[in-house]
Amino acid sequence: MTKRNLSNKKAQNKRKLKTKNPHDQKGNRKEQLWKRTILTFLKHNSGQTFTVKQIAAETGLYNEIPNTKIQHLADLLLEEGQAECLEKGQYRYLSMPESATGTLEVTRSGVGFLLVENGADIFINATGMGKAMNGDIVKVRLLKRRKKNGRMEAEVTEVLHRARTEFVGTVEEGLPGRFFLLPDDRRINFDFYIPNDRLNGAKEGQKVWTRLLNWEKRSPEVEVLSILGEAGEHNTEMHAILLQYGFDPNFPPQVELEAEKIPELIPTKEIEARRDFRGVTTFTIDPIDAKDFDDALSLKILENGNYEVGVHIADVSYYVRRGSEIDREGFRRATSVYLVDRTVPMLPEKLSNLVCSLRPNEDKLTYSAVFELDSEARIHNQWIGRTVIHSDYRFHYEEAQDVLDGKKEGPYREELHILDSLAKKLRVKRMGAGSIEFESVEVKFKLDENGHPLGVIRKEMKDSNRLIEDFMLLANRRVAEYLYTIFDNPPLPSVYRIHDKPDPEKLSTLARFVTHFGYEVNFEENKGTSEKLNRLLASVQNTPEKNVIETIAIRSMAKAVYSTKNIGHFGLGFNFYTHFTSPIRRYPDLMVHRLLTLYGNKEYRQDPIVMEQELKHCSTQEKTAAEAERASIKYKQVEFLEDKIGQQFDGVISGVIESGIFVELSENMCEGFVPARTMENDYYVFDEENYCLRGKTTGEVFRLGDSIRVEIAGTDLKRRSVDMILIEKNELS
Repeated sequence: MTKRNLSNKKAQNKRKLKTKNPHDQKGNRKEQLWKRTILTFLKHNSGQTFTVKQIAAETGLYNEIPNTKIQHLADLLLEEGQAECLEKGQYRYLSMPESATGTLEVTRSGVGFLLVENGADIFINATGMGKAMNGDIVKVRLLKRRKKNGRMEAEVTEVLHRARTEFVGTVEEGLPGRFFLLPDDRRINFDFYIPNDRLNGAKEGQKVWTRLLNWEKRSPEVEVLSILGEAGEHNTEMHAILLQYGFDPNFPPQVELEAEKIPELIPTKEIEARRDFRGVTTFTIDPIDAKDFDDALSLKILENGNYEVGVHIADVSYYVRRGSEIDREGFRRATSVYLVDRTVPMLPEKLSNLVCSLRPNEDKLTYSAVFELDSEARIHNQWIGRTVIHSDYRFHYEEAQDVLDGKKEGPYREELHILDSLAKKLRVKRMGAGSIEFESVEVKFKLDENGHPLGVIRKEMKDSNRLIEDFMLLANRRVAEYLYTIFDNPPLPSVYRIHDKPDPEKLSTLARFVTHFGYEVNFEENKGTSEKLNRLLASVQNTPEKNVIETIAIRSMAKAVYSTKNIGHFGLGFNFYTHFTSPIRRYPDLMVHRLLTLYGNKEYRQDPIVMEQELKHCSTQEKTAAEAERASIKYKQVEFLEDKIGQQFDGVISGVIESGIFVELSENMCEGFVPARTMENDYYVFDEENYCLRGKTTGEVFRLGDSIRVEIAGTDLKRRSVDMILIEKNELS
């Protein structure tokens, strides 16, 4: 065929395409005209809302098209970001600003979301990120379109404030003599250039801590601040994780100096000013490897047969004065961090492990919530104030459990059984009032002297753990109520631990998901949500799908945060809740102790705006510390599986994304990834709504919670990832 004939053929095909269905083209033009009519009407009446019927009448479109078509066109305007729909189908013009400011949150896939105060999150594609990184405060240009889920899109135009200027990673040589930093943070999808005069002795393969110099060229430039060690070494990697998430294991010299000056001896005058519990039976129950004991329980049988139970908490506020060097550093950290092999405390060791720690056989200053309970755990009286105690014994959870189970005689057997009985009755009441019981399984690693993981241990919640938990919950709830009601009206600003109600849409997704396992739950009526969740969670106990259903249920929940604005705690079923019981390791608890003292002394002046900002910082740090802990667990999981390549394991699908499935191994709870491209029997398509991959030809489904067998294909400690190969889907799935 000649070039001329080929050209004619293309022209004919083009004409065919143009004239293939003239009716469709005409219909599209009419639809665009009707849509513009609706948009013009809404725009001219900006600020007012209209139903579909009102739009039809006011525009005259009722003569041309049915109301269902008008609704469809109005919904198209919603998707395009040109209109919004309020309650009861009320539409109005959306006057979209040209820009917005907020905090950027980047996912591991490289896309981001702008978190806007009192507004919906805004989607930012990887190509629209510019020079912004996770956590930065940025200005964006809003785009005149929406994603399918209704979320507005934008692109970053300016970085207003860097969340971080220091980064951890591994040095790698690109072209000879040109060095780069491969960041450990997988949310950073680019490398940093290290000028030769800024290497400061670092070599390829070493883990380093760096500081951002500038970002004037294509790649951001950094300088090496310190060399952490060889990548892959245990201490190097744990140190790197801490620095990556902003937690320095070392305290500034001025903080350590201030801590050293704190006297260990308690002044007699201070003891005399407090309620004295040193003669009352008191003990602590903590993990076997704990060093900071910030809570203790006392028990006294009263003459009327009731029980006086004291919940005694280390009085950190006596030693850490607001505005001191220790206080400023404690606030900056806001929490202690618990990695697989170490704890990085919020406060210097002299305070956390010595002066404030409620160690046995030592007098200690405490803040206490004291309750008079009858045998049914009904509260008759309570008292909250400053005390001094003397712990008689230090239990660890396993030892206390052995005493409760009758495996060991042990000291204070009667006291433990009384407290256990009261705690169980408190729990029954709490559950009856709407508290939701999530029994998440935690893992702990058995490490050798070099930090290498030898095995994985499942941490179980037993009666000794729950005993402590229930009395801490009681104290936290009652202190929150006390601070709210200490004065008549209005209530003074306070610290609350709040947990909002679940998103109805996420609950609907959960309800649809559990039907795949044969469960039915109806969340449509906005009543009894906690009871329905508890019934569901109880029904999945001791089943293969337990973990995955609990995971999806947790995902449907809002995140608990700190705030001065009390909305109650949905998950616990409490109208008032705070954190009072761990001031050694949580800064908000220290704030609560200070409020108890201030308000008790009639000092009312607290700035709620400043408090709210402080509590937002604490919520952020809490989230960051949890991420650091998960990173250390993930690293040890990968290291544990390094010598198991080629071995096969049974597991459960714990996550599904477009590119494959995450699998949690049943034997050791380690997680890995099966790429969809390696599932060679079919081409699999992601079904987001049903948490599954579906084979295009065979129709075979791999769904969250399915039991499968996999083979370990490879490990990558740098990426903290495990690659797996699908062997088969187990018959029970």
